Amino acid sequence: MIFYYGSKSADDPTPRLRMGVLMIGFMLTLKISVVSIIFAVIIGTVVGIARLSKEPVTRGLSLAYVELIRNTPLLVQIYIIYFFVGSMLRLSAFVAGAAALAIFAGAYVGEIVRAGIQAIPKGQMEAARSLGMPYGTAMRHIILPQAFKQIIPPLAGQFISLIKDSSLVSVIALADLMFQGQQAVARTYSAFEIYFTVAFLYLVMTFTLSMATQYIERRLAISD
Repeated sequence: MIFYYGSKSADDPTPRLRMGVLMIGFMLTLKISVVSIIFAVIIGTVVGIARLSKEPVTRGLSLAYVELIRNTPLLVQIYIIYFFVGSMLRLSAFVAGAAALAIFAGAYVGEIVRAGIQAIPKGQMEAARSLGMPYGTAMRHIILPQAFKQIIPPLAGQFISLIKDSSLVSVIALADLMFQGQQAVARTYSAFEIYFTVAFLYLVMTFTLSMATQYIERRLAISD
């Protein structure tokens, strides 16, 4: 199921080591998780800064987004984006699934970024502004780099949750790891072996991310 040795088809009869259905699903899950994490960081950073804006409208809209997303099930959001937004914009299942995951995680990342920015002493911004630095430049070069160092652990936890939540995109027939596992169980009736393998492959992704985060934390601690 993960790898097999043989020919792919009559067009490609050469025997070689090839990816099985679970590995194909694993690669798709990895791909959608990476894409979702990248856009979740972008959305979360914008929302986190907007949550601290002095403009009531900007602050209110960002708060409404956070509360709306955090208080509705991810599964419902996936259905809405795929069947409603996706049908209007003609989005593929992959794009709709990645968008739903990024929007969902972006709300949580936004609150993490907001808390990280608020943890930086106000004197940092005041000192930068007193030197004539514009607000955006001070935020980009002074505040955000320090804030991201502090929020790496909660960000890692959120990204690990996102990888596990990505199994929900199987409901829109996206052939991710969970979907491929369900199809394999339906064909072989070997539920225990296949779901154990699926769980192990999810563990590989989350454990690798956890180790990478700890490595980055150690490197940043040394640089301080």
